[in-house]
Amino acid sequence: MSKSVLITGCSSGIGHAAAHYLKQQGFNVVASARRPQDVLQLEQEGLQAVLLDLADDSSIEQGLEQALAYTNGTLYGLFNNGAYGQPGALEDLPTEALREQFNTNFFGTHHLTRLVLPLMLQAGEGRIIQNSSVLGLVAMKYRGAYNASKFALEGYTDTLRLELAGTSVHVSLLEPGPIETQFRANARAAFLRHINMKDSRHRAGYEQTLARLEKPGPSSRYSLPAEACLPPVLHALTSASPKARYPVTRPTKMLGWLRRFMSTAALDRLMLKAGG
Repeated sequence: MSKSVLITGCSSGIGHAAAHYLKQQGFNVVASARRPQDVLQLEQEGLQAVLLDLADDSSIEQGLEQALAYTNGTLYGLFNNGAYGQPGALEDLPTEALREQFNTNFFGTHHLTRLVLPLMLQAGEGRIIQNSSVLGLVAMKYRGAYNASKFALEGYTDTLRLELAGTSVHVSLLEPGPIETQFRANARAAFLRHINMKDSRHRAGYEQTLARLEKPGPSSRYSLPAEACLPPVLHALTSASPKARYPVTRPTKMLGWLRRFMSTAALDRLMLKAGG
C-alpha cells in the first residue's frame, strides 16, 4: 500500500494543490476541510476527504478517525496546512479574536499532531510538515494575531524536532511568503467580523488594509502560485534527510537572512515601510 498523508485546509490554495499533487505522486492522500460543502467538492474531484475543523477538538478527533479508516489505521505523513489570518491592530483585537486565531492556527495543529505522533512512533517512521509563514520570522503591523500564532508554531516545531531526535519521525517547516490563495478573502472576513474600524485610531491604516485585501490579483510582485510549495513538500516527505525549514518565496528567503544581520531598529524601519 502507498504511504498515507493527511492534509488539513484543502478547500483551496496550498492544501488543495498539495492534495492533488501528492495523489499524483502515488501517496494515499486524505484531504480535509472544515465545511461540508468543501469536503463534497474534494470528493467530486476524486480525492478521499474528511470533515476536520481545527478550531474544534471533537471535529479533529472524528476527522482523524475517518481518515484512518481510509489508510488502514496508519499514517506516514501529516501536512498541517490549515490556517487563516486575523488582521487588526492588537489594541483593537477582542481577546476572543486572538483566541480564535490560536485555536485554528496553533492549538488545533497541536491537538492533531499529538494524536498522530503515537501512530508514527509505533510504525517507526513518519513526516510532519508545518505550514508556517514569513510572518513567523518577522513581524508586520496589523498582523499581530497571525504573527503571534506563526511565531508560536515556529518555536513549537523547533522544540518538537529536538524531542524527536533519535526517532525516525522528522518534522519540517514550510515558510511560503506571498502565495496566490484565498488567504486575503478569508482575512477580510475575519477583519470585518472583529474590528471596529470606525472608532479606531488606526482607521486610515485600516482603509489601506481593506484596499489591499480587496485588490484582485497577486498581493505582491513576488507572489507565486500555490504550486511553488509542492517541490518542498515532496522533498520533506521523501528525502532521507528532510530540511528543518523550506523557505519558498524571495521575500521569505531575504527576510530570513536579514533578520540575522540587521539591528532591531533597522528591521523595524524596513517592516514599517513594507507594511500597510
